Amino acid sequence: MDIHNKPIQERIEWLINHAENHAENYSKPGSWLARTRYLSEHPSAIAVLKCMDGRINIPVATNTPRGIIQPFRNLGGIFDLGWPHLGEVLSGYVQNVVSDGRRVMTIITYHFSKGDPQRGCAGFNYDTEAAKAHTYQIKRQVEEVFGDDHATVYPIVCGFETDDDALILHGSTGGQLNVADLKLGDKDTLLPRLEALYPDMSAQMRQDLLPLVEGNLDHVHEARQLQRELDIVHREWMICIGRGFDFLHMPNLALIIGPYSPNLGDPIDKAAGIIENNMHAGRIPDDGFLLLASVPYQDVGVDRARATVKSRFLSNFAADRIRSIHPELAQKMTVKTAVLNWHSRRLEMQNGG
Repeated sequence: MDIHNKPIQERIEWLINHAENHAENYSKPGSWLARTRYLSEHPSAIAVLKCMDGRINIPVATNTPRGIIQPFRNLGGIFDLGWPHLGEVLSGYVQNVVSDGRRVMTIITYHFSKGDPQRGCAGFNYDTEAAKAHTYQIKRQVEEVFGDDHATVYPIVCGFETDDDALILHGSTGGQLNVADLKLGDKDTLLPRLEALYPDMSAQMRQDLLPLVEGNLDHVHEARQLQRELDIVHREWMICIGRGFDFLHMPNLALIIGPYSPNLGDPIDKAAGIIENNMHAGRIPDDGFLLLASVPYQDVGVDRARATVKSRFLSNFAADRIRSIHPELAQKMTVKTAVLNWHSRRLEMQNGG
């Protein structure tokens, strides 16, 4: 079903049902056992820093089970570990993982289109080299905060080519591996290639990185068999702000803005502009779009109440910003506010939303 062309109310109803189905599937015994088995076989945690662009969906592009990869999103994949909230969230995530005796792969991404620079990253004005340079800046910050011996936290610079959904892994010694250049028959060579790319990476971590590369190789070859013209350009019809959007396990639905930057207005402006362009280009209907705020909580009581207040603030802030900068688009805006039960991944709409 091509949900992008449905009337906005049908799209919103579909989204709520999709979120509910995701929670049901996530909580099934078989799903829980599959995640537990995967983490037992591949114990390294995986955090991905990436752009808000709806085409950048690393779990889909690597055929990774839901709930394994921890995403961090912002405009252009622009991050600074000096941002107070980002630093706290990332540090807390790493400490929780390490306390369980696990290591962390931090995959720092930039993206581009090989077919048309204008399908690249608007956050860097389509300048791929500038985007790439920024990922290395983040890598240095990760090393400064978590250590440059890479024994526990290993930062990986990774390109994402949106025409093929292909990963480009940048090695610690200057080499790189472009999955788009590989054949399916090259799978047996992947582990030696990773050893050459990351000689200082622990053997276990390389074994845990391997399924992502294998999954991406399968995905790239599957994607090349499909009609992808509409998938490689922006078709998003939602702006999501906050965290807890794992249920959007498919590309090109939403522009997802993490609550990390001290200047939240800028990514909101850019996201609204993309939605407006999608309508003008006829890639989505011009009858409306959805603004959805979500904040996860771990425990009932104070933690859930605080998540509710924070989600309400984010939705009000984003809605007011869009009304101020894009008044015509704002007339087509539906605003929803939610919190997410992190244990069940259930999205709980607030105030009848």
